[in-house]
Amino acid sequence: MSIQRVALSDHFTYKKIFFQTINPIMMMIFISIYGAVDGLFVSNFDSIEGFAAVNLIMPLIMIIGGFGYMFGSGGSALVGKLLGEKKNEYANRVFTMVVLMTIICGVSLSTAGFFLVEPIAKWLGNINSTTNPLVVEKAIIYGRILVCGQFLYMLQSIFQNFFVVNERQGLGFIFTLSAGLTNMVFDALFIAVFGWGVVGAAVATILGMVVAGIGPLIYFIVNKKGLIHLTKTKLEAKPIIKSCTNGFSDFIFNISSSIVGFIYNVILLKYFGDNGVTAYGVAMYVTFIFIAIFIGYVVGMGPVISYHYGAKNTDELKNIKRKSFLLIGIVGLVMGILCLSLARPLSLLFCRESTEAVELSIRALRIYSPLYLLAGYCIFITNFFTSLNNGLVSGLISLFRTLIAEVVCVFVLPLIFGGESIWWATILANSLSIIVCVCFLLANKKKYQY
Repeated sequence: MSIQRVALSDHFTYKKIFFQTINPIMMMIFISIYGAVDGLFVSNFDSIEGFAAVNLIMPLIMIIGGFGYMFGSGGSALVGKLLGEKKNEYANRVFTMVVLMTIICGVSLSTAGFFLVEPIAKWLGNINSTTNPLVVEKAIIYGRILVCGQFLYMLQSIFQNFFVVNERQGLGFIFTLSAGLTNMVFDALFIAVFGWGVVGAAVATILGMVVAGIGPLIYFIVNKKGLIHLTKTKLEAKPIIKSCTNGFSDFIFNISSSIVGFIYNVILLKYFGDNGVTAYGVAMYVTFIFIAIFIGYVVGMGPVISYHYGAKNTDELKNIKRKSFLLIGIVGLVMGILCLSLARPLSLLFCRESTEAVELSIRALRIYSPLYLLAGYCIFITNFFTSLNNGLVSGLISLFRTLIAEVVCVFVLPLIFGGESIWWATILANSLSIIVCVCFLLANKKKYQY
């Protein structure tokens, strides 16, 4: 079946929603899969210590990468709104400003991150006296190499959104697919053949980032025929600040998720040692792949919502919201059933060396099965307000969902019900967040007329 071209200005039927979102969904799924490839190769061809090391330092990597998601979602929402208002020339200038700020911010954060890897890894390792020193050593090596390429990952993140704004979702998927295949091929070569372990995993990931970060940059410089392209401009405070506030929810989500990841690692080390960190890593890899469907959906529909908001087409906003709610409900139920039924084979993919880690992973995945229905609605509603250029509301939802609700649940549940209850923290946090989302939807219905 050929992928039909859909314009941002169209009226969206279910068929057009499918064609608008299929490439971003496949793109995000593939990003999640090739993100898990490092862990898969390290756990099977290096050691369980290497896999634990990758997961130990990953929250720091996610914090740095979160800035890319902020610029990407926030900037694309602003540019989409400007296109809806027919301010195409200014939209191109804002797009260029976002790219420039991403490069400046990315290089600065990569430099700072290089020096933060060692103290953070050692701090996490010292929390539990049973932590294998080899885990900490491998985490430092992996983190230092990978953090050097985070500015490329930030570029990849923003271009994922702007390919959709440019109505070139298919091209965005091609770049992502090429980056993923590059990562996988070099993972196999460096880890399975050369035996480089976590060093090979980090280098392979950076090579994939080069493809997905530099390739689109060249495309947007050379190609002038799309809705947006890079042009001569100077940095202006107002659009940069607006892009940051628009995308604040994505920044909060990534930062908070990383902080929550640190906290999970700390508590799991206390109750279960390295096996707990390994089990959490498995749960996160699987969750990233499943949640990628919802993230891909909002990446695809976000610019459409921004465009129709800018064009003051409230009927289409109502149409998109109604259809999206139905689709998210169906997909969320299906994913929950899959997670429940595939918990054992998915766990065995990553940690067959440790029976305890496998059993912990299976229990975690089975408990996580209701998460996808809850998270799907939270992700869509948060991005809905981002696309409406209301970064305050989307940021508050994200802040409550990840940093407040989940952190409180992660700390409190084990104290009351024991270590096993930590796996319920995400479910409870998302359940509470649904209530907050509904309240904000009702409170802002008159303002946006959706």
